[in-house]
Amino acid sequence: MIIDDSRAMRSILRRIVTGLDFETSEAEHGQAALDQLHAGVVPDVCLVDWNMPVMDGYTFITEVRANPEWRDITLMMVTTESEQRQIVRALAAGAHEYVIKPFTADAIVDKLSLLGLLPEESAVTA
Repeated sequence: MIIDDSRAMRSILRRIVTGLDFETSEAEHGQAALDQLHAGVVPDVCLVDWNMPVMDGYTFITEVRANPEWRDITLMMVTTESEQRQIVRALAAGAHEYVIKPFTADAIVDKLSLLGLLPEESAVTA
């Protein structure tokens, strides 16, 4: 699931992950993403922006981590927030990885590989 208020950023991330054979769903803010989870859409991974209207990415992560049914969802922040304290805060709240915008496709692939979400050959050829 790609959670970002920027349509352009959702499109960029969608291109990267669909190229790795992921199916995607999208949400324009954390509350819309939570609504999808409550409706039964439970992704393997969520790529989460921090700064969004309605519900920010940090709040989304804390909400997901508060629900035991969603403990297997991998959460990766993809955000412009680059301060060390913000990174530590997100990881402490339950994010598995953190990517700072702007990023390269390789950075996303590397993080997904590190998280064990890519078959070995995808990580090598992507």
